[in-house]
Amino acid sequence: MSPIPFIILALIVVGTVAWYLEKQRKEALAAWVAEKGWRLSRGSVGDLHQQYAGLKFFDKGHSRSAKNVISGEYKGRPIRLMDYSYVTGSGKSRTTHNVGVVILETAFPVIPLTIRRERPFDKVGEFFGADDIDFESAEFSRKFFVKSHDRKWAYDVIHQRTMDFLLAGGAYKIAFGFQEIAVTKTGHFNPDSYEVALAEVWGLYDLIPDYVIEQMKGPAR
Repeated sequence: MSPIPFIILALIVVGTVAWYLEKQRKEALAAWVAEKGWRLSRGSVGDLHQQYAGLKFFDKGHSRSAKNVISGEYKGRPIRLMDYSYVTGSGKSRTTHNVGVVILETAFPVIPLTIRRERPFDKVGEFFGADDIDFESAEFSRKFFVKSHDRKWAYDVIHQRTMDFLLAGGAYKIAFGFQEIAVTKTGHFNPDSYEVALAEVWGLYDLIPDYVIEQMKGPAR
């Protein structure tokens, strides 16, 4: 007997389970957002790569979209959370990338900076001149890839307490834009993982030294 009917049945089962789990996640998100007093929009929010020009992950691919967009305030700062997706390639090589995004708006300008866990090929990239910023902590430099066009800013922001904080958690990719800090992950967040991500982005924001904040705000007018 041909295995095709069984393959089709398996695909239907997998699709049904995925639909059900996503339905449960959306319901949980709606309840969580209502509890927080935030706003949930099921649709897109415009051209994110223009709204957040300093967050370069919004420049990737094509056919970009955002769904389940949550807006509100976290500890007094504006936030935006979303299911983001973009497409690379076309035809048989077409791939859709789903990314969970948490953005915290800062009260002062910041400088683009990327922090993420090291990948196996990063060391190969360093050999060919990739710009990974190293720190005095050998453990942190071994575990994290850091990139910014402004090395002084990276050293000012990633001091020992920040390194300790990231080493204790640091599960997500981190990006500083021009007036925001974002954490992202492959796939989508649920309420529990959103809480962890919010704690991480707030921790980074709260660890920026006062003297750096004053420098970024500039002279008082």
